[in-house]
Amino acid sequence: MTKSVHHWIGGKTVEGTSGNWGPVTDPATGAVTTQVALASVEEVDAAVAAAKDAFATWGNSSLAQRTTILFKFRALLDANRDAIAELIVAEHGKVHSDALGEVARGLEIVDLACGITTQLKGELSTQVSNRVDVASIRQPVGVVAGITPFNFPAMVPMWMFPIAIATGNTFILKPSEKDPSPSLKIAELLAEAGLPDGVFNVVHGDKVAVDRLLEHPDVSAVSFVGSTPIARYIHTTASANGKRVQALGGAKNHMLVLPDADLDAAADAAVSAAYGSAGERCMAISAVVAVGAIGDELVQKIRERAEKIKIGPGNDPTSEMGPLITAVHRDKVASYVHGAADEGCEVVLDGSAYTYEGAGHENGHWIGLSLLDHVPTSAKAYQDEIFGPVLCVLRAETYEEGLALINASPFGNGTAIFTRDGGAARRFQLEVQAGMVGVNVPIPVPVGYHSFGGWKDSLFGDHHIYGNDGIHFYTRGKVVTTRWPDPADGPTGVDLGFPRNH
Repeated sequence: MTKSVHHWIGGKTVEGTSGNWGPVTDPATGAVTTQVALASVEEVDAAVAAAKDAFATWGNSSLAQRTTILFKFRALLDANRDAIAELIVAEHGKVHSDALGEVARGLEIVDLACGITTQLKGELSTQVSNRVDVASIRQPVGVVAGITPFNFPAMVPMWMFPIAIATGNTFILKPSEKDPSPSLKIAELLAEAGLPDGVFNVVHGDKVAVDRLLEHPDVSAVSFVGSTPIARYIHTTASANGKRVQALGGAKNHMLVLPDADLDAAADAAVSAAYGSAGERCMAISAVVAVGAIGDELVQKIRERAEKIKIGPGNDPTSEMGPLITAVHRDKVASYVHGAADEGCEVVLDGSAYTYEGAGHENGHWIGLSLLDHVPTSAKAYQDEIFGPVLCVLRAETYEEGLALINASPFGNGTAIFTRDGGAARRFQLEVQAGMVGVNVPIPVPVGYHSFGGWKDSLFGDHHIYGNDGIHFYTRGKVVTTRWPDPADGPTGVDLGFPRNH
């Protein structure tokens, strides 16, 4: 062990006292480099208490104070991009350029939060009745929590907390215990920017910490990103405890390729979207639906490109894809490839036995790129969210057949169509059952001022994340009706009739 990672509560590092620790592994070597404190119920309670105390003043702070701090934080975040990316590479395993891209996308939401003043302007209707005005305002909900996954340890928290604290809430982050260090670096930068103690807190932990956040009476809202089974559990449990919830679940993102598409562009997009970040993205393309006679040519083009991808440690500038997060996950991903042929798939590329030969990396969580063709919808490789570098290719005779196949999936996170036909693209964006649609764009992650979220089993709750949905999630509406009578009016008298405007 080279270091220990503790909690951040009330503006400072707080050493874990539960006695429970989790290992943090360098995926490129397989070595345990860090231990992370796993919070007890009492430690979660301490974080909630700190956040509740801070809300008493932060919730009433001026918009100018909040945005001034956020602008300072943005500058610090920008200056520390590389430092955060290095932490991501060391604990997640993704290549450095991908880690930098993650930080950049998180910065987009900080930008949105810096301009929160225009988003929180209320509405006023004057003279709705004689000397009566009505105003609509939005106010913070209180202490809010974010439970985030391992695959984007910087970006996904930044989808949540900048908007939450900009709108006047205080925040408790429970990051993945697999790569906890980026969250502590972010906490330090927020403190350096002048954020008051207790407004942003970090508690590390497992199910004990999660369940306490879901049940705690002083937590008003919970945001979550992760797998569908856990998203459903988060939504059910937190809702039962009276909290508002946005729980983003898993995905099986399809890319529909029509016969008129530019096949070179489609193949480039499929390889980039399927194998980037080793497939550990909820927006990864994991199923390509080839329509008509183009399937064989498209698969060949994908194979040619996939075979050239260089796999290696994330801190090697020549690496294009790194290892998977854990050895257990690596073995699970490989199992889908091992069983594919028996389920009727044609195994075009089998990367399950890949090993990296660099000295000191023999025990890394390595896996290569796999490509499966003629995949039946009954195959486990198609039905499950693999979350690894395995791309399935399915065949359809017509646009309608391909669309029906996509809409039959229980997931509805993101999807894409590749075509030169504007009419077909327009039909697709209206007819497909998914929350995010790309037209000749394989990973249609919205920019910060739009909202991110799926349909069906990819989202539990009413609100998508960030954008206007995020602002509405972290605030609640209040309508104020006022009347200032003129003394010249005289007494109004008692009126037991139904209130009316006149």
